[in-house]
Amino acid sequence: MDDDPDVGQTIQWIAESLGFEAEFTTRQEEFFERLERIGPDIITIDLVMPNLDGVEIMRLLAERECRAKIVISSGMDARVLDAAERSATQHGLYIAGVIAKPISKEALRALVGEGEVSLQPVAVAEPSARGDRFEIAKPALKYALDHNELDVAYQPKIVCKSGTVAGFEALVRWRHPERGIIMPDDFISVAEMTGLIDALTADVFDQSLGWFSRSFPQSKITLSLNISAKSLVDFHLADHLLELCCRFQIDPERIVLELTETSAMIDPIISLDLMTRFRVKGFQLSIDDFGTGYSSMVQLVRLPFSEIKVDKSFVMKARKSQESRTVIKSIVDLGHSLGLIVTAEGVEDRDTIDYLNSLNCDLAQGYFIARPMWGDAALRWTEEKIPSSA
Repeated sequence: MDDDPDVGQTIQWIAESLGFEAEFTTRQEEFFERLERIGPDIITIDLVMPNLDGVEIMRLLAERECRAKIVISSGMDARVLDAAERSATQHGLYIAGVIAKPISKEALRALVGEGEVSLQPVAVAEPSARGDRFEIAKPALKYALDHNELDVAYQPKIVCKSGTVAGFEALVRWRHPERGIIMPDDFISVAEMTGLIDALTADVFDQSLGWFSRSFPQSKITLSLNISAKSLVDFHLADHLLELCCRFQIDPERIVLELTETSAMIDPIISLDLMTRFRVKGFQLSIDDFGTGYSSMVQLVRLPFSEIKVDKSFVMKARKSQESRTVIKSIVDLGHSLGLIVTAEGVEDRDTIDYLNSLNCDLAQGYFIARPMWGDAALRWTEEKIPSSA
């Protein structure tokens, strides 16, 4: 989609030379008609256009739950392009990247590859995509809990410099018998609002600790567990988790509890007490999504964290955004100056791993390394890819 027919024609010729079937249009009505008719794998969108601009078009694509890869093109300033990419990503669109005009064959190939090559990131299999969204009510989620429909996938974390496995993050999925895999973004908030979050957390803890104990009984590999803000009012949560570790014979030091910075703001006094108790009992604490909130520094100093996770919104743009690289470097330096382990999540290419290595970032996680996997697959991945680390 480009309002300049010469540019649109040029993009079409370049795409066809790369092995793709391609069309272009200068008319917005025709763009959406073709979107429905063709169902493209890749869309290029110019930001500056009459009537609807590129940002508005991407908002409309998000409303249509578009799953195509999107390439943003424009001759505007790099900061404007970065902002447009962030906006599209926050709407849930899959942005392949930003390309400056004039568009070259090499630049377009770098973002979308060749037409004969799979467009999916190179990674091991992950649970299938969730079905269409539907309204989730408390009875349905309670039924899922009672009938063991919730399952846990595991995404590896590796040591940046050596590539050896450092740990796994446990990520809950709902295996719905009709809707397929439902992702946590669609049901965690329901669990929090309906009072089911404690039962859901207990189920995830029990499943993941059982798998971890069976899979890595004698190892330094860690397991990261996410804790909801709603659970940080239970003063006895640390005792319950310690009991589970004793039952499964797991050293608490191998368990990393991940919390977003906003989690600690629900009740600052209780959360401080609870997090301190976690550390006293040997558990590790990680501040997740660091850099995305307004009080990151306050929480980092106030609470006894042992790990800091660089938010994926920065890491995913490290290859092409100087601003993102600057933020990542600042967080890595800050974390190390405070004696914290630094983990970067959202790693999707080799260049990003190389950049993290240059900063002496400790750990990395993302689709380039591996997608979330069910327990058996995660164990096989460990044995096949990094046998010496298990």
